[in-house]
Amino acid sequence: MTGDNSFLGLATIRSNRGISLRQIAESTKITLRSLEAIECGQFEKLPGGIYSTSYIRQYARAIDYDEGAILAAYYREAARSQADSGAPGRDGKGGIGGYRPASTAV
Repeated sequence: MTGDNSFLGLATIRSNRGISLRQIAESTKITLRSLEAIECGQFEKLPGGIYSTSYIRQYARAIDYDEGAILAAYYREAARSQADSGAPGRDGKGGIGGYRPASTAV
């Protein structure tokens, strides 16, 4: 599979490991739509808050990928989206989905 346009190449990694999105959906009870959103980096399509990070963690475990790497990229993308829109996080302090990443806690 060349030209993988997925977020972090996740679709290729998953495919190379012989795992289908349907298998992940069945084992995690996460909808195919949400799993596709994770693979494409379209996090605004996820339910938000703690559900988004939980879905990302479960996806990472399902494909045996480093949860921390995906979450770090997720937080970067979310921060970039907020900066582009000029909107603060729900908590008004720059947190994402009402939660602040541990690495920026004061």
